Amino acid sequence: MSRFFSKITSVVLLSLLLVLGVQAATIEVISSGAFYATMEELKPLFEKKTGHEVHLQSGSSMGASETSIPNRLKRGETFDLIILASGQLEKMIADGYATKGSRVDLVHSSIGMMVRKGEPKPDISTQAAFDKALKDAKSIGYSASASGTHLAEKVFPGFGESVTSKTKLIVGDRVATWVGRGDLEIGFQQVSEITPFTGEKGSVDLVGPIPAPYQKVTIFSVGVANGSKEPQAARELVEFLTSKENYSRLMEQGLVPAAMAVETAK
Repeated sequence: MSRFFSKITSVVLLSLLLVLGVQAATIEVISSGAFYATMEELKPLFEKKTGHEVHLQSGSSMGASETSIPNRLKRGETFDLIILASGQLEKMIADGYATKGSRVDLVHSSIGMMVRKGEPKPDISTQAAFDKALKDAKSIGYSASASGTHLAEKVFPGFGESVTSKTKLIVGDRVATWVGRGDLEIGFQQVSEITPFTGEKGSVDLVGPIPAPYQKVTIFSVGVANGSKEPQAARELVEFLTSKENYSRLMEQGLVPAAMAVETAK
């Protein structure tokens, strides 16, 4: 019965929008992995609330992959909103792919470690324990995005060949998929990208965020793409994504709302 009334409510909302002269829009959104699962969860809530429709696609924030957001934009693919690491968004703005002044910070995201579901979780509570976990691991996976770039450039090289020879860059796929199949012993990705693969039906277990000095918190931001066909509806979506009503949903995914992070730091 509740589903019936929900459908009726949606129909009434759409009818009211048409009566008021407000056209329901289709918003094209591309998001990097750190925010993708959260966007999937928030998408139907926004659609129900506004009558707009969201088409969601995924791509990495950076990297040589054909599916990375920068490369897709350079090929001429068009979107209304792009969600990716803030540094990369600034480059997209500078290169003319996103509208100047449209950047809004969404969340702060930490790097996490995972193991296959049911496998022993290494101790990574301290720098020394984390060092041992890397040295003991038989194989290590990392992503072709912000977290992986940081690990490949700033962390793994410090251990030399004994660690770097065991690492594998995962392009065009989730590291959790590889770890869950048993192809890799441990894996690294943004905590929010690991969380969807955990739980009773998941294939991996989250060990936890990696410790300092190896941790890097990345800010993920949203910007309106140049050439957006629905800039007003896109801005409505940005307002919804940053509203306090969604804070708990963001934190459940291992993300810290950007506004909350700023307030905490004061």
